[in-house]
Amino acid sequence: MTNLPVSRSQWLALALIPLLSAALLFSPVVDWFEGPQLLSALLVMAGLVLFATGAMPEFVTALLVLTLAMLLSLAPAEVVFSGLTSTACWLIVSGLVIGIAISETGLAQRVSDLFTRHLDASYTRLIAGIVVIGIVLGFVMPSSVGRIVLFIPIALTIAHSCGFEPGSNGQKAVGLAAAFGSHLPTFAILPANVPNMIMIGSAEKIHGWSPMFGEYLLLHFPVLGILKAILLVVVLVRLYPDSPKPAPQAGPGRPFNFTESRLMVILLVTLGFWLTDTWHQISAAWIGLAAATLLLMPGIGMICTQSFNQKVNISSILVVAGLLGIAGLINHQNISGILGGHVLAWLPLEPGRDLANFLTLSLAATATGMVTTLAGIPATLTPLAGAMSEMTGFSLEAVLMTQVLGFSTIIFTYQSVPLMMAMPLAGIPMRHAARLCLILAALTIVILFPLDYLWWKWLGWI
Repeated sequence: MTNLPVSRSQWLALALIPLLSAALLFSPVVDWFEGPQLLSALLVMAGLVLFATGAMPEFVTALLVLTLAMLLSLAPAEVVFSGLTSTACWLIVSGLVIGIAISETGLAQRVSDLFTRHLDASYTRLIAGIVVIGIVLGFVMPSSVGRIVLFIPIALTIAHSCGFEPGSNGQKAVGLAAAFGSHLPTFAILPANVPNMIMIGSAEKIHGWSPMFGEYLLLHFPVLGILKAILLVVVLVRLYPDSPKPAPQAGPGRPFNFTESRLMVILLVTLGFWLTDTWHQISAAWIGLAAATLLLMPGIGMICTQSFNQKVNISSILVVAGLLGIAGLINHQNISGILGGHVLAWLPLEPGRDLANFLTLSLAATATGMVTTLAGIPATLTPLAGAMSEMTGFSLEAVLMTQVLGFSTIIFTYQSVPLMMAMPLAGIPMRHAARLCLILAALTIVILFPLDYLWWKWLGWI
């Protein structure tokens, strides 16, 4: 029997897990947790290391975390397996079905032909163009989920038209550009993402203040929108070098056939329901699931059973279920609440130290997202904004707005449901998104946070 060699990522995980566990167990932080909470914290930490390093296939890591959580009785089954009943899980299923329909009917190719001839001149232009389209969609579609579901199949078709085969650097870069471009820079657009709206709603309810669209855009978009998009393009071009082939010129436009027209009607109705969800209160997941069901129904839909069986990958659903199970375990054991209560007293906040206060608040929001996910940042920090304002001398409004730096800086993929959903749709292993998140987070903290401070200072917010 031949022993399989241990990869570098496996060696890294084997080193990091005991080191980080020892750092937790032999530090004062260990006294904050009781038995099940400490076990949960250690399991979460080990799971995140395995996801981040890719030491095992991601669906195996997910199953391992879920199984250990149940065997150790760290949470009830409805918490551990909450990912399988979550809207995120069914958004992925519906997104995969919609993506298959867009590709197989030729609609993705039709839209791809419209854009490819303007983007295939250079690789940098192609990646930048994909990111810009994602940002533009952020102004007209107030949902990362909707943007990703509709745009990724088109982006992948553009990649194919430029000669990028599945699994190539170019195909990965285009898929990541579509996912991250539709998501990260759009946090600088007020209604474009869920954490934005949670922050505005909780700020209005608790503190009686909410920003206007224009002032929010002016404060955040130049740095967290434009400059972050530029960083994203530079990183993708460097990480995934490739060269596009000029796409063949499309012939004269053919009229929509009946199948494409039927798909367009279903997509437009779906999009209409997504855009009006605040009025009818139906979750985006169930709207997407209704569309997916129609697309699969004989006589109405346009996806055969064989295509569904081949292209809907169960492993991607298990990965998301595992990551959401981690988030559920964190909340069930109140790990975020314990850390938040202790960390606030540790923050080096003092009036008159504007730069240090700004960076501290921004980093505190970023760190909060690691234990609460992005949507938990405003829910956790908004009630504390008044105390933070007194500790820093900043206005209440400025303290609230520092949350945006936190929930627009994603360190681990599990923090963002849209990113977790995007990778299976794009057919890209989660480890690529994990690596990109870590690199962008580091660059954001080192480069964009200080620049944002200068921008706020110039605008008079600080």
